[in-house]
Amino acid sequence: MTLKPYSFSLLAAVSLLFLSSCEDDNDGDTNAQTGIQAPATYSFERNGESTVSYSGQTTRLAMGAELNAAMLDFTKSNADLQAMYANADANGNDVDPFTDPSLNASTKSLRSKTAASYLYFNSNATESAAIKTSFRDLLENQVSEISPNANRPAAAGVAGQIADGSSARYVSAQGLEYNQAFGKGLIGALVLDQIANNYLDAGVLDAGTNRADNDASTLLEGKNYTNMEHKWDEAYGYLFGGAADGAAPLATLGSDDDFLNKYLARVDADEDFTGIAADIFNAFKLGRAALVEGDYDLRDAQANIIREKLSLVVAVRTVYYLQAGKNTMAAGDTGTAFHDLSEAYGFVLSLRFTHNPATGEPYFNAAEVQAFIDDLMGDGANGLWDVKATTLDAIANDIATRFNFSLNEAS
Repeated sequence: MTLKPYSFSLLAAVSLLFLSSCEDDNDGDTNAQTGIQAPATYSFERNGESTVSYSGQTTRLAMGAELNAAMLDFTKSNADLQAMYANADANGNDVDPFTDPSLNASTKSLRSKTAASYLYFNSNATESAAIKTSFRDLLENQVSEISPNANRPAAAGVAGQIADGSSARYVSAQGLEYNQAFGKGLIGALVLDQIANNYLDAGVLDAGTNRADNDASTLLEGKNYTNMEHKWDEAYGYLFGGAADGAAPLATLGSDDDFLNKYLARVDADEDFTGIAADIFNAFKLGRAALVEGDYDLRDAQANIIREKLSLVVAVRTVYYLQAGKNTMAAGDTGTAFHDLSEAYGFVLSLRFTHNPATGEPYFNAAEVQAFIDDLMGDGANGLWDVKATTLDAIANDIATRFNFSLNEAS
């Protein structure tokens, strides 16, 4: 993968630090440096009507929830699962793969937005296609390997089910739950990538005449918002689009979807990271208010806060599951260990889509992520059945060090 070099002058760095230092505590007060007022909730109006719209993101989150559940419905065929992922059959024809009629009526799909950000994949179609194929393969493997063996006890080198308390986990011959790898991987490849590397990127926000149109309040045809306002809202929708109250989503944080929203709540509940959810919500509000006022420096500072903190969420949960898997494996609880490590596997995949504002690139590139996967599955011929505690610690330490937190903080 080749990314454009990131130019970051000393003046820009100082300005960003100055702008960023005061907004984390903003909950509706005036920003001290700019005088821009962020609302108490994510509510923005023009002529008495809301300008906020992110229905497409709500739809994709709902599609993801149905597909995640369908992976454990062993009556589903590969064609069924692939149709849910693409919202079309193998020939691109319109089908009705979902139980929710509104999803069937939608032109949206999960596949089209997987590894599809402007910043990382606009000139990198080869890797984007390869990543889409890897998610397709996880669905195919679930049907070809897991479904026919769902009632067989799993063992090293043998796909099947394995007890996890009162639950059963369905693992490959290498101990991997494909459904967990798929769902947690999609947190990065779809949700984080679209937020951090697409809709919050200046290449999307400022595309074409967006700045001039935003300054002139030129609205999209038939809409009550500018294109720039809508792009920012679409980023917001990937995180909060499942909330019962989208204007005040923190009240139900963690219960609104099984993607990034859920794990933001988990990290926020850790006393070492308490407040991160409010920081992100406040940055979304202030950034939206800033772009309405035409303050694009402040907008971009808020975008970078969101990028950095959401990337941190993915890193913390990756380390958490690596350490949880190590501990449950040591306790002899293999089913729980494989579940934890399968979640870790998916979160490792998601590291590829993080965004470091200081470089404009992922905290871990594609080769580094693949090396983690190779290490995780490579201690023996049977993958997770053979993984060593030292391997899990080494991967976890590399991630924690890059993000400057400790294993104890994440655990």
